[in-house]
Amino acid sequence: MSGADPTARDKSHYSYAHYANADVAAGFDALRFGGPIGELLAETQEHVLVDFLMPLDRTHVLDVGTGTGRAAIALAKAGARVTAVDASSEMLDVARSRAASAGVKITFEPGDAHALPFADRSFDATVSLRVLMHTPGWAQALSELCRVSRSRVVFDYPSARSLAALQALARRLAAALGRQTEAYRVFRPGLIRATLDAHGFRVARAHRQFVLPIAVHKAIGSRGFTEASERTLSVVGLNAAFGSPITIVAERCAS
Repeated sequence: MSGADPTARDKSHYSYAHYANADVAAGFDALRFGGPIGELLAETQEHVLVDFLMPLDRTHVLDVGTGTGRAAIALAKAGARVTAVDASSEMLDVARSRAASAGVKITFEPGDAHALPFADRSFDATVSLRVLMHTPGWAQALSELCRVSRSRVVFDYPSARSLAALQALARRLAAALGRQTEAYRVFRPGLIRATLDAHGFRVARAHRQFVLPIAVHKAIGSRGFTEASERTLSVVGLNAAFGSPITIVAERCAS
């Protein structure tokens, strides 16, 4: 059985409305992953994702909120059987085109993260990147990821103990003043662990990306600076305390 009816969601929420636009979908990759820092983000994201889910040969993975299909394509190239869903038909059109260009076979379907149209434990693993921070009902979405996974769940979130929290606060204030912005949320790791525990999962591994906000690295635009500065901050222990976003793999606990 799936969760709450997705039609009950407010489709005017930016996480639906913003991406239901062909121009936004077409320009998404260039905006998010363009330039030296965007390329570094994409490379790191794909490496961590595949590493967390290895071995992937014939593993059946569901990618929720696939967007333009980057995670789905990386998983398919690594040998996984991939089903990918997104609430935006415009983003799915781009994802299908990218998968065809990459020469990989992926099943793309429309689907809402809050109510996945799949039976319990239908997949070996579920993946959802850059979704919980934006979606209106993050706890319901995480519940659905756990429900349809037999063994592992991979997702990421910006930490409340990071400089990204200041940007998130600024965006929420801007949204409250009527400006159009992606007013994403940040999370306390303890809340994430408690929510997973309630659904029978535990955190197995975690990867923290940057201490400095991504916006700062993109503004500087130097991969060398980013790698050197973040390496230094990691050596002195700041990444372990304040690194964000955090990507985790959680495993289903033995019954």
